[in-house]
Amino acid sequence: MKLHCLNPISKYGTALLTEQYEMTDNGKEAEGILVRSASMHEMELPEKLLAVARAGAGVNNIPLDACAEAGVVVFNTPGANANGVKELVIAGLLLASRDIVGGIKWCEANHEDANIAKAVEKSKKAFAGCEIKGKKLGVIGLGAIGAEVANAAAALGMEVYGYDPFISVHAAWMLSRDVKHITSVDTIYQECDYITVHVPLMDSTKKMINKDTIAAMKDGVVVLNFARDLLVDDDAMAEALEAGKVKRYVTDFPNPKSANMKNTIAIPHLGASTEESEDNCAVMAVKELMDYLENGNIKNSVNYPACDMGVCRTASRVAVMHRNIPNMIGQITGILAEQNVNISDMTNKSRDKYAYTLLDLESAPEAMTVQKLNAIEGVLRVRVVK
Repeated sequence: MKLHCLNPISKYGTALLTEQYEMTDNGKEAEGILVRSASMHEMELPEKLLAVARAGAGVNNIPLDACAEAGVVVFNTPGANANGVKELVIAGLLLASRDIVGGIKWCEANHEDANIAKAVEKSKKAFAGCEIKGKKLGVIGLGAIGAEVANAAAALGMEVYGYDPFISVHAAWMLSRDVKHITSVDTIYQECDYITVHVPLMDSTKKMINKDTIAAMKDGVVVLNFARDLLVDDDAMAEALEAGKVKRYVTDFPNPKSANMKNTIAIPHLGASTEESEDNCAVMAVKELMDYLENGNIKNSVNYPACDMGVCRTASRVAVMHRNIPNMIGQITGILAEQNVNISDMTNKSRDKYAYTLLDLESAPEAMTVQKLNAIEGVLRVRVVK
């Protein structure tokens, strides 16, 4: 199987590839693509392409709908970079609470002063701040990163409020008992001294921090954004910073507006830029890609449902990508029955508009059988995995 990397991928990930894989510089012949930040929106999807694995959580650089329509599964690596981002968020809390950046700049500006040691005692009060212990932190989004931020802040003595209407059972189990899980985000806006957002960018979350939500916040609030740039309305934030409504804005996404806002600490997208995070993401991405190509299993896909049937122990395994519409299973199994192909095991999962059917067969399907499956209206791709 041929794989193509659109970005350099950590050797800890590519080292997992067995001899049945070959790296190719020709993306047009690739069956699997590994990507980090390269944009695929203008890229023509290779005809042979079966899957794309993003070594990271965000997938804004990948045309998800186009991939789904072509029967191409897109994976990401949620949680692989969670610790790296968590540590930077905690650093952001401290940088916003005490004017550490201003103090460092003062030292740089006065480094030639022979009396700098004495001058420090007179000047340091300009950079004094407050401690975060005992302050209220609101965490919006309790996924892998949000949960770790909430737990770390609680361990530092903050009073933590967590909000996530779609929290998973796993994430809930991972939360410290000291984190207060609330059912209305308005509580965070109204009561918290610090607010940090950790949600994906969707139509429903775009500019969720806006003029109205900022107006509901406490005066002197600190807002942190280490998730996605467009979650915050820059114009509304600039106005709030200028008026003093927002004390500090910490963002990991500098742009021409945020890089020039008053009382803003702009960090050059360093959240997951650690060696450990890049290694973890590469390892997870490669494992997801291999499991899908070799076994047809789907884990952490963003455009197709999760599905795991382990390793195939029968003569053959067939994967069918199709639209989530009625009578698909009946048509698929009917064709197999007509061809005297017996099903030993199967599973069907759906996600929004798309569905995935995985079948273990007691005999390998003939080319005509695969052709008939492909001809079913609503079927996007049929793949003989084994």
